[in-house]
Amino acid sequence: MIVVTGGAGFIGSALVHGLNRKGVADVWVVDEVDHPEKRKNLDALAYSRCVGKDIFLREVVGSKLPPCSAILHAGACSSTTETNATYLRENNFEYTRSLAQYCLKKDVRFIYASSAATYGDGGNGYSDDESLLETLVPLNLYGASKHQFDLWAKDAGALKDIVGLKYFNVFGPNEYHKGDMQSMARKGFLQARDAGALHLFKSCKPEYGDGEQARDFLYVRDAVAMTLFFLEREDIGGIYNVGAGKARSWNDLASAVFKAMDKKVNIKYIEMPESIREQYQYHTCAEMEKIRSAGYAQTVTSLEEGISDYVKNYLLPDKHLG
Repeated sequence: MIVVTGGAGFIGSALVHGLNRKGVADVWVVDEVDHPEKRKNLDALAYSRCVGKDIFLREVVGSKLPPCSAILHAGACSSTTETNATYLRENNFEYTRSLAQYCLKKDVRFIYASSAATYGDGGNGYSDDESLLETLVPLNLYGASKHQFDLWAKDAGALKDIVGLKYFNVFGPNEYHKGDMQSMARKGFLQARDAGALHLFKSCKPEYGDGEQARDFLYVRDAVAMTLFFLEREDIGGIYNVGAGKARSWNDLASAVFKAMDKKVNIKYIEMPESIREQYQYHTCAEMEKIRSAGYAQTVTSLEEGISDYVKNYLLPDKHLG
């Protein structure tokens, strides 16, 4: 049996889909199915149990789980604008620590979602070398909560046995429940479809043109492939970047969305809200040498290929994975 926390969410449901494609159906989904789109995420998937995160935690703490080969921990508060530090600590740090301690004790494979938000403004680079963890300064409470667990795992000596994955800007089907935390690929598609124009933030830094702020965009199927690589390679531990290894601008993404929709590019630049200006990342790009050295050899989907597949095969027909 394999457990996927956040299994009704975006990356979590994509992981369940990936496991199903490998013939694995004995999967426990841990999540709160509190949104109609989350229910749709699960409709086409094979799993043996769906359980709420609090009930699951009680079973973990009480050592009442049946034999389990792995926990893929994708469940967390993923809002970069969340301001409740106590909630983030409990949900993103303490919950993750409880699962990790259980897995270490029971010799269960543990793979957890960290985040590229731990890198802050990128001033100290985007290296997944664990010796550099203490140099990182996240820009928001979400990134800080993820970073806190990374540091705990290092200090506890756990990184030789568990794997933390720093996901960069993942986009793709099954993110429809995420509201304002959906990728710009989905939000831009809806804007272009409904209003004929796609909105991007103006730059507040002279060295970046409007829409030229850059991100490492990764299609969700590549995020799944990289995650499941570590499930199959139980001899590997540590923290690894999960990205494309290439920075692309928001203008590039917007152009790809319009092309996939067979529409003329129409971008409107809007003011960046003051509330996020001090937390805004202008450039992210994953260093991918470490995961490649570990043996991951698959070619990463290009931004244009990922957007085209997403728009044509999921957004236009309004489909989920399955």
